[in-house]
Amino acid sequence: MPELIAPTTRLHKSWLESRDEFGPGTHQDGAGLRPTDEVDTDAGFATWVRRLLAEQDPAVPPADGWVHCSYRWIVEDDQYLGAIALRHTLNDMLLNYGGHIGYSVRPSARRRGLAGWAVSQILDEARTLPLDRVLITCDPGNIPSARTIESNGGVLEDIRTTDGKTVKRYWISL
Repeated sequence: MPELIAPTTRLHKSWLESRDEFGPGTHQDGAGLRPTDEVDTDAGFATWVRRLLAEQDPAVPPADGWVHCSYRWIVEDDQYLGAIALRHTLNDMLLNYGGHIGYSVRPSARRRGLAGWAVSQILDEARTLPLDRVLITCDPGNIPSARTIESNGGVLEDIRTTDGKTVKRYWISL
């Protein structure tokens, strides 16, 4: 049975295997990985995990251009299967492109309903924040992601292009 857990160094090897499935340099929505993060070594991975955990703490100011965010990993039997992020507020970029929630599932774990399950779980966490609704976006051609969002109550507001990136924007009432 899958579970959502806070990022942990315990899953370093499994996380690296997942990253390799995605392919070198592939962006993983909801993972919180930035180009400057070094995750191959134990020390670098631990530094990254500490940053992810700190970003949800309202007592720690977010970096310029960033917002507080809760990161969760989709895990089953000590295997990292994916990530989901809940951004506590929206800045202009998130309002137009990124949304409150971002997620990805490693290729070998897809088509099992994990993304839909993870979104439903993170919506429960979103209800603990001072939010009336959350924004989730996806690429217009990503039909599985659109279905995941719609199955969790997402209502399409529009399809928007910002800085050359086109997304479908859905709102989910909490």
